[in-house]
Amino acid sequence: MTDQTRPSAFAPFRHRAFVILWTAALVANTGTWFRDVANGWLMTDLAPSPTMVALVQAATTLPVFLLSLPAGALADLLDRRWLLICIQVFMGCVGITLALSVTFGLITPWLLLALVFAAGIGTALVGPAWQSIVPELVPRPVLRPAVALNSLGINIARAIGPAIGGVIVAGAGAALAYWLDAASYILITLALLWWKRPKRASTLPPERFAPAMGTGVRYVLANAGIQKTLFRAAAFFIFGSAYWALLPLIARQTLAGDATLYGALLTSIGAGAVTGAFLLPRLSRTFSANTIILAGTLLTAAAMAAIPLVPIPVAAMAGLFLAGGAWIAVLTTLNVTAQTHLPDWVRARGLAIYITVFFGSMTLGSLIWGRTAEFTGIPTALLLAAGGSALIGLLAALVKVPESEPDLTPSMHWPEPATQGEIAGERGPVAIEIRYRVRPRNRAAFLTTLLELSSERRRDGGYGWQVYEDTDDPETFIELFFAPSWLDHLRHHQRVTKADADVQSRVLAFHEGPEPPEVRHWVAAHPADPSPPAESPDAPD
Repeated sequence: MTDQTRPSAFAPFRHRAFVILWTAALVANTGTWFRDVANGWLMTDLAPSPTMVALVQAATTLPVFLLSLPAGALADLLDRRWLLICIQVFMGCVGITLALSVTFGLITPWLLLALVFAAGIGTALVGPAWQSIVPELVPRPVLRPAVALNSLGINIARAIGPAIGGVIVAGAGAALAYWLDAASYILITLALLWWKRPKRASTLPPERFAPAMGTGVRYVLANAGIQKTLFRAAAFFIFGSAYWALLPLIARQTLAGDATLYGALLTSIGAGAVTGAFLLPRLSRTFSANTIILAGTLLTAAAMAAIPLVPIPVAAMAGLFLAGGAWIAVLTTLNVTAQTHLPDWVRARGLAIYITVFFGSMTLGSLIWGRTAEFTGIPTALLLAAGGSALIGLLAALVKVPESEPDLTPSMHWPEPATQGEIAGERGPVAIEIRYRVRPRNRAAFLTTLLELSSERRRDGGYGWQVYEDTDDPETFIELFFAPSWLDHLRHHQRVTKADADVQSRVLAFHEGPEPPEVRHWVAAHPADPSPPAESPDAPD
């Protein structure tokens, strides 16, 4: 895509549904920051040890680590709109419970952690569903700026929420912050009720919950681009989580400030993130995704090191401004890479695994740096995190995330398998056999290309893939893979993308003969099953 055809960074704002839901999410995320500021600062009053304060961050992120994959499966299987509505109601109830507990003096350190954990459950459930509806709000050509604007909205909330939240907590107490957070869910619930999500018709019944989670994991395990993205995310967030986890104590102990300073530090991060989000489209035109990720990692390391080396509020705010810009650059680049390498049918599950890695890394990092600060002090912990971030970031840069965007539109070029009668959907497993004729001089190139196609077979639900050559006829090859059931194989037909079709075309170019490769389907036979109908050959899978 050239600069002339590349959509504007604000092109998604031309789409009404995106604007309304983006605005409602901005309000809700601002309320969430009121709650988060209150959580961290309240714990410094209730139990001011580094471990307990870091546990607030861990309690926020641990549920997301544990529940994102089930949440992703739910978002792919259920109506995402109604799922989001139910989650917003649940999170509003958690906010009301927090507000009541603080208002009537019932809050304790462990009750606070329990309610933070409950809010984290809501975050876990909402994350995959919310991110996966972005492609439903805008056309594909403006998906990249839509994902960036989604991150921008989060970081505008991060810029204004902590500043207002710090003032509220310092002036009126944590209870008011919690009440405002609970009220913020009203607008987003109304916006979701207004949005009429297009119905997506399918001729096949939905997947079952547990197998759907396994399918999501299998897709990621067979997708090298997603795996590299997850690796780079873990390498960045484990170390980058240090200043997030320790920020309340940085404000109170290292910088000798109050809740207002804590809010100002969070605002500096958010302001840097907003600035970074505005600059990122221009940076993306000049620099590759891998360069942006590495630069963001090194800038984060420098900002963390600056806090203990120059422990004054102005310097800390400046460093955190840079850290916020680096954070949004890395986060958005990784998020866009994940989004553009996931087809719609598995988008929520794939994003759930990305979110699991993100929050798992944040949780692990929070625990590591909280305990490190307990034994070595906050300045030393930050310096260790900064050094580790720079070193691991440089090593991780050897693993390149993909720069291109494959066409994941369903190709629908596989014909329905021809049978002489209906086969029960639960029958299985099913063996799919494809017979090729390839000249000996093309053997190596054919097998190399076929191996590339095998990743598609596995991603979309196949397993046990193998290729065999005839010991008696060196020009005959059989590709063989399995599907768990006949219904799963029919789903495979609907999942093949245009990018997959391009690879298959290159495989078929090696086939010699007047007819296409012969395809046969074999369904497992059991004594209690009716006789399977005979099947005639169809076009190649």
